[in-house]
Amino acid sequence: MFIFSYENLIDPFLKDMRMFIAQFADLNPGDRILDVCCGTGAQVLEYAHHGPIAVGIDNDPAMLRVAKGNRTKQKLENVSFQLADATSLPFKNSCFDYASISFGLHDKIRQVRNRVISEMKRVVKQHGTLILADYEVPLPRNIWAIAARGIEFLVDGSHYEGFKDYLGSGGLDVILRTHNLREEQRARVKSGLVVIVKAKKI
Repeated sequence: MFIFSYENLIDPFLKDMRMFIAQFADLNPGDRILDVCCGTGAQVLEYAHHGPIAVGIDNDPAMLRVAKGNRTKQKLENVSFQLADATSLPFKNSCFDYASISFGLHDKIRQVRNRVISEMKRVVKQHGTLILADYEVPLPRNIWAIAARGIEFLVDGSHYEGFKDYLGSGGLDVILRTHNLREEQRARVKSGLVVIVKAKKI
């Protein structure tokens, strides 16, 4: 049921954001980009249309089945998906030009969140780029933020605990400082609900 809701409700709502992120990343043909916690693969597939070699990982086999099915429908050959744990990525050091994560940080406890970012940094080349997209902190005072709080509360207990900790800990700004990442560019979408940051390894 959750996968049906994600693919049929959430993915369409985020489609314009996915397109924006792919343009924001400024990818070149032949670049290698890893999308972490890729879910149904919507962001990976959007990247692929810009010409890079796009790889998506997730720890949910059902989500990956959907992602692979969508890859087949779109007849994209520069895309692959892999079952993997974001806290222990099955890739060598410095093998990607970019690593990205969209809405995959706010639902995790702080220790896990930090481990995911550390792994993303490890697999990205020196002076490589991280693309981080998640809730703005503090949340804006509008209907979208109210809806987001309601959705996060309904998902499950551990998810909501991660969400509350993400908001309380300062969101992406604190993650950038904690992990010694240099912000290069920032954008806000969805009426300020979502912030997207392009950052470099220092």
